[in-house]
Amino acid sequence: MTPDLMQSGAERWARARQRAAVHGGSGGRAAPLAHPVAPGAIDTSHGCILYVDDVHVSFDGYKALNGLCLNIALGELRAVIGPNGAGKTTMLDVITGRTKPDRGSVYLGTTIDLLRWREPQIAAMGVGRKFQKPTVFERLTVWENLELALAADKRVRSSITFRLSAPQRARLVELLELIHLEAHAQRPAGALSHGQKQWLEIGMLLAQQPRLLLLDEPVAGMTDDETERTAQLLRTLKGQHTLVVVEHDMAFVRAIADQVTVLCDGAVLTEGGFEQVARDPRVIEVYLGR
Repeated sequence: MTPDLMQSGAERWARARQRAAVHGGSGGRAAPLAHPVAPGAIDTSHGCILYVDDVHVSFDGYKALNGLCLNIALGELRAVIGPNGAGKTTMLDVITGRTKPDRGSVYLGTTIDLLRWREPQIAAMGVGRKFQKPTVFERLTVWENLELALAADKRVRSSITFRLSAPQRARLVELLELIHLEAHAQRPAGALSHGQKQWLEIGMLLAQQPRLLLLDEPVAGMTDDETERTAQLLRTLKGQHTLVVVEHDMAFVRAIADQVTVLCDGAVLTEGGFEQVARDPRVIEVYLGR
């Protein structure tokens, strides 16, 4: 091979690597020399845990998502905001398997195609979701709710003979302290305030050891004090887990978010730090100015 051919080949290889790293806004999911991982493990070797690329969802002709692209870095706390109908909840539905898109791709790490799996399987892979309305077992105590949620063998025989191990019991005590409910461990969940129920549900998700935690309006209906304590909780979780928070409370978003993504008409309008996004004339027009 001549030196000219060798140089030409090297240049083509470099260009191919650059294209792969930025293809489709994927943040490098398709980059060459993918890092080998064990089957079922989440490959975050490129620094991201979630890749949403060119996702489209239509309901009876209405475009709920229209080419949505979103990358979430490992360990970050990302806030997603936007007007009603922007596609925020539909985005969460697609990520968790409740809604299948018309086209597009959604990957957990670089190798796990979430569109191939159903909702329970995606949850088992480490994707936890909290809905707007807290869903707890109101007749059970706070402790029993957390115990039921523990990441453990849920088959019938194992459930009948299940006994908490010392590490599991310590983990529940740790979770109670984390979610500010240590004084309410033996209280029925139905007797908790709205904010406390929200914390309990977050604790139940954490008991399942999620890698990616999706929270849909976690402070809706909370008092100012509960909202501040929730912000403290999420800031504590950042780094240990990756969090995506859909929220309308801008003071709360300012307090928690590393990055803010603004959705409008089913696609990303802009993203960046809170102050940068808040000054964007487009964001003011379609959302903050309302």
